[in-house]
Amino acid sequence: MSPNKQNIHLTNWEIVSVNPTNKNWNWKDLFCFWSVGTQSIISFALLGSLYLLYNLNFYEVLLGSILASILVCFFSNLGGTPSLRHGIPFPVFLRISTGYLGAKYISLLRGFVGLFFFGVQTFFISKSIGYLIRITLFNIDSNFLDNEIFLIYFMSMNSIDWLSFILTLIMQFIIFSNGQKVIKNFINFSAMFVYFGLFLFFLILISDSELYVLDTLKDKLNISYGFNQFKLVNMIGIAGTLFAYYSILILNFGDYSRYVKNTKELKKGNLSLAFSLILFSFLVLSIIVGSDIYFRSNNISISSILTNPTDIIGKLNNTILTVVVLIFILFASTSTNLIANYIPTQNIIINLLPKTMTLKKSGLTILVISFFIGILWTPLLSQNGSLSILDTIASFFGPIFGIMVTDYYFIKKKILINKDIFFANEKSVYMYSKGWHLKALYSILIGTVFAFATIWNPNFNIFQSFSWIIGFCVSSIIYFLLASE
Repeated sequence: MSPNKQNIHLTNWEIVSVNPTNKNWNWKDLFCFWSVGTQSIISFALLGSLYLLYNLNFYEVLLGSILASILVCFFSNLGGTPSLRHGIPFPVFLRISTGYLGAKYISLLRGFVGLFFFGVQTFFISKSIGYLIRITLFNIDSNFLDNEIFLIYFMSMNSIDWLSFILTLIMQFIIFSNGQKVIKNFINFSAMFVYFGLFLFFLILISDSELYVLDTLKDKLNISYGFNQFKLVNMIGIAGTLFAYYSILILNFGDYSRYVKNTKELKKGNLSLAFSLILFSFLVLSIIVGSDIYFRSNNISISSILTNPTDIIGKLNNTILTVVVLIFILFASTSTNLIANYIPTQNIIINLLPKTMTLKKSGLTILVISFFIGILWTPLLSQNGSLSILDTIASFFGPIFGIMVTDYYFIKKKILINKDIFFANEKSVYMYSKGWHLKALYSILIGTVFAFATIWNPNFNIFQSFSWIIGFCVSSIIYFLLASE
């Protein structure tokens, strides 16, 4: 096989170095990126649980959030800077440390997780569309939904569920497969739109003088009481939990940092995560507290404080408010699905088959596979321990990131031979052992064993939130010792 033919198998215009004229992301765009990563139903419920259900000290959660933000910022700068400097996405950057074939197949671990969660998240997003369809039909004719066609279920879904699911897949494909400019605009709009919605509900709650929301919040924010009851171990545990939530974005952060103008914008944008997380936490706390006071003052029966936004709107007998909230949830969930699952998976698929894949083809591949994942979620995948399997696969992410940054900063000394990244021949620097760098593989496997132990060994479960960092540290040290010989 000639070098030119081999080069075709490695090069694709979607994953080559970004043209400097297209490097137009600034810190505001990254603020919106991290905001979108924060504004999910999962993080809403997680933060609400930390503040209220577990009755944790407000300042433990606040300082834990700041610590988690600093850790995420540090690792994102570490991994994002090379992609910014050289304009390449995560799977191409991985070629430098693992070899051409190593990057193709090791990155599939991240792609598999992204693909699975894209299908599952799409299924849940479709529920919001399904509710909107049901509300519309009910308002047209209150008896329409009693028709027999809506009582027939296949794969735990009726005709409205199927329609909603297929519409959600098509909608995401249309938006997500049009390049980074459309994606950036969608991320920015979604982040600001969701914050607008949160501020709107916050203002509605505090404007009702009978709810005393601000007085309740002041009690929660009592500094003297907060620091008297402050426990460092709780703060560290919270930081670990929140870091674990964001860690899935760190490995693939280069997919986005490649479009950032310069390192100054990168660092400012990543630091904005702390502000975004604190702002979102405050609004979440206000909405949950205000909703709880409203329910109790209106004798609406609830067994405990509700921290899931869908549970909260389920208790509100207000059609207009329900529709508005569902629209905000729809945007928040869709944009999160974009940055955490779709884009990383798309770049990995293109890197696997660069000769044949385009944005449209890779998008269609994601859609087809996600279709089956989504329809199998309720009857099969949610009941057979699939999430535990994904946790196990995710234990590779810290070690993979560890060898990437160790190789770039300490072994290669920030030197990257751009030509050799896209030319596969025996003389290429990144050919290693027939396309695989065995030292990198050993290091990843050893680091994964340590990360894996925190998940499956009950004696080490206390460290599970830090499994990503543990795997990162172990693989980084092993790889440095092996590769620096």
